[in-house]
Amino acid sequence: MELIQNTPDLSAYLAADEVIDHGHPLVRETAARLAKGAADSYGYARLAFEFVRDAIPHSQDAGDPRVTWRASDVLEQGTGICYAKAHALAALLRAEDIPTALCYQKFDVVHGLVAVRFNGAWHRQDPRGNKPGVDAQFSLDGERLAFAPDPEFNELDYPVLYAEPHPVVLSALKAAPDRPHLWQTLPTAL
Repeated sequence: MELIQNTPDLSAYLAADEVIDHGHPLVRETAARLAKGAADSYGYARLAFEFVRDAIPHSQDAGDPRVTWRASDVLEQGTGICYAKAHALAALLRAEDIPTALCYQKFDVVHGLVAVRFNGAWHRQDPRGNKPGVDAQFSLDGERLAFAPDPEFNELDYPVLYAEPHPVVLSALKAAPDRPHLWQTLPTAL
């Protein structure tokens, strides 16, 4: 699948906004701590991915009713669903000048991922969090995502790389008072 930037301006994939708030002190502090353990930007990207995947539980897996959507809130509260975890990872990567996009897959509901740009190409990563049957890994040598869409069930990979969260996703997150409510209103398509 060819990944398509929704804007040709690569600097848009380094920008901060209200969601990917990589200027926030907690995001900067977390990025600096992770960067100390990295030899280069690739090593940093792997560490940031593993931190978000492993140290921030997916709220559904953990039974946490809180809904987070802003990257700094995900880091502060230590919880989030796939979209929120993707926002946190995007903020950590952009904080270290690694172009990062938000991207999506469609299953019963829309699933959130990120794509990082290395060596002139985009590489999708899934920081959702591992559990039995899910083994997402950071990789630039072929995707190691949590889930693979099955076209027989109308599942698919959306090819567009967004510089900002998709409005449908962000609206659902912002409107949900808790995760049980969010589960009833998750987007089923973009």
